[in-house]
Amino acid sequence: MNTLQILRSRLLFVLLAVVMTAACDPGLAQRAISPPEFGQYVGEYRWNSNPDVVMSVYREAGKLYEEREGRLRRQLVPDTTQDHFVVAALASHVIFLRGADGSVTGLRILLDADARVLEEAKRISTGGVRLSHFRPYTRQDVMIPMRDGARLHAVILRPEHVEAGEILPFLIDRTPYGVDGSDSASVNLEKPELAASGYILVYQDVRGRYKSEGQFVMNRPIVEHGNKTKIDESTDAYDTVDWLLRNEPNNNGRVGVLGLSYGGFLAIMAGIDAHPAVKAISPQAPMTDVWMGDDFFHNGAFRQSYGFDYVQQMEAQKTNAPVNLKGDTYDFFLKHVNFVGAAATAFQDMRELPTARAFLDQPEYTKFWQDMAVENRLSHVTLPTLEVGGYWDQEDMWGTQAQYAVLKKHDDRHEIFLVLGPWNHGGWKNEGRKLGSSFGTVDFGEATGIEYRKTMEFPFFEKYLKDRPGFDLTDTASFRTGVNKWMRYDVWPPVDGFASANLYLEPGGQLSFVAPTGGQDMVAATYVADPANPIPYRHRPIQSTYAPGSNWYTWLVEDQRFITSRKDVANFIMPALDHDVTITGDVTADLFAATTGSDADWIVKLIDVYPDDAPSPVTGYQLMIAEEIFRGRYLKSFEHPQPLTPGAVNELKWSLHGVDHTFLKGHRIMVEVQSSWFPLYDRNPQTFVPNIMTAAKNAYKPETVTIYGSANYPSRLEFEVAK
Repeated sequence: MNTLQILRSRLLFVLLAVVMTAACDPGLAQRAISPPEFGQYVGEYRWNSNPDVVMSVYREAGKLYEEREGRLRRQLVPDTTQDHFVVAALASHVIFLRGADGSVTGLRILLDADARVLEEAKRISTGGVRLSHFRPYTRQDVMIPMRDGARLHAVILRPEHVEAGEILPFLIDRTPYGVDGSDSASVNLEKPELAASGYILVYQDVRGRYKSEGQFVMNRPIVEHGNKTKIDESTDAYDTVDWLLRNEPNNNGRVGVLGLSYGGFLAIMAGIDAHPAVKAISPQAPMTDVWMGDDFFHNGAFRQSYGFDYVQQMEAQKTNAPVNLKGDTYDFFLKHVNFVGAAATAFQDMRELPTARAFLDQPEYTKFWQDMAVENRLSHVTLPTLEVGGYWDQEDMWGTQAQYAVLKKHDDRHEIFLVLGPWNHGGWKNEGRKLGSSFGTVDFGEATGIEYRKTMEFPFFEKYLKDRPGFDLTDTASFRTGVNKWMRYDVWPPVDGFASANLYLEPGGQLSFVAPTGGQDMVAATYVADPANPIPYRHRPIQSTYAPGSNWYTWLVEDQRFITSRKDVANFIMPALDHDVTITGDVTADLFAATTGSDADWIVKLIDVYPDDAPSPVTGYQLMIAEEIFRGRYLKSFEHPQPLTPGAVNELKWSLHGVDHTFLKGHRIMVEVQSSWFPLYDRNPQTFVPNIMTAAKNAYKPETVTIYGSANYPSRLEFEVAK
């Protein structure tokens, strides 16, 4: 852009800005503001598009500044028009808006280049205060040698300025997703309290990913550590810590490790045979057992579309480019019949990728998958551990609670802690997203992610790495949805104040807390499940998992009315509640069912039905609270699948996982049962075949599914309710 074009662009912006301002208040005088008049703008402003973001405007030394948490403050310089200020560092303008009485009511941010409105905010107070304590960090790229000679790339961030004699602990985040973006700005945005306190922050590419050497192995199994030449993620973490202690000056000899998702798996691995300097870990939404209940299988049912996308993303390249089929994946997977058919169409034939090969050859719970599982290695507690998870985590909700449950058995020193919030996968992280005040259409009334970060994660590491007070969690913090408040428990699931209850599925689509008394052959519901017309797991079109615009992140809170009227869904619902009902802890489905086929899937969903007079957008909303799938062939053994006997009544019992939710007075409790959830889960042919991954097209047949609800066959949900 030449000088003339720049001048024209600038003039266009000024003209547009004047017009927009005049439209807000035509009576404004066209003049610049002097410093003594800055006081009229001071205050806090909440963003309209993201109510978790508050921007503070304040005066200091005769200048006006705007500041947001975790970001550098920016000076607001008066422009030639009243209420217009230049933000030179952001190439933008701030225009303050006024109400009918002439007082400042909000602000608008415009981009200089095209006068595009970036954001509007409402003034919520007249007290402007410092919101951020941005601490600049310097960056260093290093290659850290491992015991087998491979070198792993890491970014080391240090505070630019430290107090005399100040020595700092390390905080390590190991990841397969790339660390080149780690810098002073990112750490202040994501971890503002930790950044301000001062840590030596280390972000590392795991073996074989991005700039690190060696071979990447998905969820690399743990090796016997007696042989010092063998490597796994635990030894790589150990060697990384050892190198840092010897090569990075002014450290206090303490190390914390945290990570999300795959990084959560890496964090718990750092705690197995840990380096003595590791003093605290926080596995967050960790991959724990990818066959039993995390990424790739749930109770034997294969997560087809996710496995198709994620394995290509991780094993077909060293970087992280997402798969994008650019169409409705429902149609794609239906067209290709089974997973082997879909895998053959990938850009790189997935049959050549190690994990995809295991999908195809070992769909049952073989030693290959068992060796990946972490929970069997958690036989004792060696470190303070903060487990973190979300109730609507679409990827790794199982791992958080599974790790906590195993570790808690050995927690003699009371150093295992659990946080469960109203989040999707990583929804508590500060990355410019909404931080938990809302999720999908559900409003929780507060920024739960900020509350977690400030009062749980930050003081946890401060306590164990710096001996500072402030961490007061005795065991579990859980955000109880419905009533929307944080609860503290001495153990999870809590015991005191709760009683066991059953919710029975009855004929006519009824639900009752009273056990049925009818005969053993009483049928609660029946439907025909047709693999040619599977039930979509979210609204169509269904985009690839991580494609631009994908609704993958919020599908667990989608309104279930989009499938409730289908004839292959069994609905059971209670009348409107005359009092609040709180369910806390594990929800278990205990289903007595039969199928005319020799295999079947069952999905059970616990749903909160909002009243028809609830305010928009939740009028009549059907919100899933707990849900899970079970594949019938694994009824007797996950290692050795067997056919079901057509027509025989089987008791199928499995966990829908933990919840902490109040069904409010006037709401209704609903349970839904269905036999497909496509294409997230592959279609069950409903004819027993040795391997569903390669099932022939003619094996897919419609079958009749029967749900029983009688004294002898009491299909129900089991849970704990508040007394």
